Amino acid sequence: MAKFELIMPKMGESIIEATILKWLKQPGDKVELDETVLEIATDKVDSEVPSPVEGVIKEILYPENETVEVGKVLAIIETDAAETEVVSSILDETPTSNGKSEAPPVKESPQPIKQPEPVPASAGSLGNGTRFYSPLVRNIAKSEGIGMGELEALPGTGKEGRVTKKDILSYVERRKSGAAPVSAPAVKETVAPPKVAVAASPQLAASKSMGGDVEVVEMDRMRKLIADHMVMSKHTSPHVTSFVEADVTNIVNWRNKVKKEFQAKYGEKITFTPIFIEALAKTIKDFPMVNVSVDGKNILVKKNINVGMATALPSGNLIVPVIRNADQFNLLGLTKQVNDLAVRARQNKLKPEDIQGGTYTITNVGTFGNVMGTPIINQPQVAIMSVGVIKKKPAVIETPEGDFIGIRHMMYLSHSYDHRVVDGFLGGSFLRRFADYLEAFDVNQNI
Repeated sequence: MAKFELIMPKMGESIIEATILKWLKQPGDKVELDETVLEIATDKVDSEVPSPVEGVIKEILYPENETVEVGKVLAIIETDAAETEVVSSILDETPTSNGKSEAPPVKESPQPIKQPEPVPASAGSLGNGTRFYSPLVRNIAKSEGIGMGELEALPGTGKEGRVTKKDILSYVERRKSGAAPVSAPAVKETVAPPKVAVAASPQLAASKSMGGDVEVVEMDRMRKLIADHMVMSKHTSPHVTSFVEADVTNIVNWRNKVKKEFQAKYGEKITFTPIFIEALAKTIKDFPMVNVSVDGKNILVKKNINVGMATALPSGNLIVPVIRNADQFNLLGLTKQVNDLAVRARQNKLKPEDIQGGTYTITNVGTFGNVMGTPIINQPQVAIMSVGVIKKKPAVIETPEGDFIGIRHMMYLSHSYDHRVVDGFLGGSFLRRFADYLEAFDVNQNI
């Protein structure tokens, strides 16, 4: 029997670690080729890790909820290969969009793989420390103003007392509520880190005393990330929202006319979303100062137009896959991009790069039957567009022969923008131009 080392795969250029959500196999279980062994999560996306070999799970090296660096051995699988063979999954292997690995197992020497030495805490900007801290933990500590002395005093639940992402986020929550000390003295290496006294938060205490008529439901991992991101966005950007009502009758009539032929010809269902994104890309080219981000006192103007489309998941959470260089696609190309990303998002098959690099976001609250919304900016972007439900309404129609009342398909548009860099004139003009492009849609164009 040969031993195969299942390794934490690389999930993208900026991803250096991932959290084990669930082991689908346990020691002693048989595993088939390409069968999913465990589910993992990064700050960007959830994914599955398949087995590149057929065999039996011999040993699991990390428990659930443990954060593990890329390249670390997750489990040992025994295979029917010759006893002298020791195989290992490739360190930079990335699960494909269907959850299967494309790289074959690689033969290596019988000696066990030497794991990389942890980077000492002194390598970061937080100063010297006696424990290993992952870059993610160090970045959270830096952004929250947690010094090395305070970090050293924080008990860790990870391997060998390591502070995990869950540990520091829990500490940040307690710290903000006043249940944990804001600062702690530096701890020498020869002294064991003191335990941090944790008082029950008012919310938790209240929920325990509410009685049997209230159910306490803990947020799942993605909901916690969304909550933190939304609070950070409102804290970062002074939001302003402008509104416009647009006549989208031409778009509705054209889509109704061509949707069957479009699907028969291209094998794709055409929705309103690619039409909106096409108009949005044109508007961004007209107003490039909305396609920016803020870095201190500097404005970073993005040359690429990467449009994120907010997508609701079956769990009720939200994710924002990105169409890169949206201005370079025609309507057919945008339709394929939109459909592909939406399907993979709902099947939990997005790759980390699918949700990175967005420069502007659009969200469709009309899918929930909502007339309009006031969306929160998706940081580090500076603006977001919301489109509402399309409804038939009586409207004044202006013609050279005179005005008359007619039934039109109308829709409200909401544009939220960061008032630090986008003022009312720019934000309002952008919104009006977007509506103009929608209203000027060519109903006679061919597919």
